[in-house]
Amino acid sequence: MTTEVFLTRTAAFLPFSPVSNEDIEDVLGRIGGKASRARRLILRSNGIQSRHYAIDRATGKLAMSNAQLTAAAIRALGDTGPVDCLVTGTSLPDQLMPNHAVMVHGELGWPRLEVVACAGICLAGTTALKHAWLSVRSGDARRAVATGSELASAVMRGSRFEAELEHRLEALEERPELAFEKDFLRWMLSDGAGAVLLEREPRGPLSLRVEWIDLSSAAHELPVCMYAGADKNAEGGLDGWARTAPEDWRRESTFAVKQDVRLLNENIVRATLGEPLAAIVGKRGLKAADVDWFLPHLSSSYFVEPVSRCLESMGFAIPRERWFSNLASKGNTGSASPYIMLDELFRSGRIEPGHKLLMFVPESGRFSSGFIYMEAV
Repeated sequence: MTTEVFLTRTAAFLPFSPVSNEDIEDVLGRIGGKASRARRLILRSNGIQSRHYAIDRATGKLAMSNAQLTAAAIRALGDTGPVDCLVTGTSLPDQLMPNHAVMVHGELGWPRLEVVACAGICLAGTTALKHAWLSVRSGDARRAVATGSELASAVMRGSRFEAELEHRLEALEERPELAFEKDFLRWMLSDGAGAVLLEREPRGPLSLRVEWIDLSSAAHELPVCMYAGADKNAEGGLDGWARTAPEDWRRESTFAVKQDVRLLNENIVRATLGEPLAAIVGKRGLKAADVDWFLPHLSSSYFVEPVSRCLESMGFAIPRERWFSNLASKGNTGSASPYIMLDELFRSGRIEPGHKLLMFVPESGRFSSGFIYMEAV
């Protein structure tokens, strides 16, 4: 026997004051003392006007850990009552071992409970939400907390790339600058965390009944597109950090987040939206008229029109006034973005009982996607 599950509280934590486009390179730091040649072009395309970093501007060092960011978002939920299950999602935990969830549990100091960590990239937070939802739905947990968090600045600061730049100079390369696949993401990603509380009963004045969460992967047909802690090999596969000489980790920026932009543009809409949404329409009979709020996780405003065209071509057009995104003001915080976006809308007073929400969360790692469908009560 399954039980209904209600998302009763949302919270977000964004460290320090917003960083504008004019100040971004001063906060992240320049590489080799030189301004990025790609920065202005990328910022103009992605539409992000401000974002947050957990960086102490006086020292240029990280002021908090990913676990601390996550714990801060959970505390912002307020008095949740006893929680039976804590599930976290992130792409960049503070360490390889132990997992991110137990570190967050340690920060919170909560009593013993089930703790689960979900790995991945943008979809990690959605995967965490599904585990938490299933725990309550099965009757195994009365209350569950799910989170998404990112500390992207840990690998984006300019100091992280000095060794690679020096190596390029030593190799007498004609253009000793950071490869576009790495520089591109320095201006796309930022820090933040979000959390939600799931329960068996709704709480006033507003709760969201979680109807279903569908996840899927296109890794059977597509290669790796976004990755970290590895380098592409001659065959197009990945050589992970453990197969790479330690002296190469710094001079090749092995732990930097990298992305094949061409592969991304050619496949992201089809593989993460068009095909999986068509399957959901066939499986669940979902129609555009059943969506009052469409919350797409967009890495860049560049993808607004391709997403819109894809929906129209499927006969699933959703008027733009029913879309909600805070990418421009909060930035792209990866697995935390859906939580931060939902939190703002949830607190805005714009959701009315009976409204149905469809969240769309794509991930370019190897083209996975998630869809979350909820009804306001």
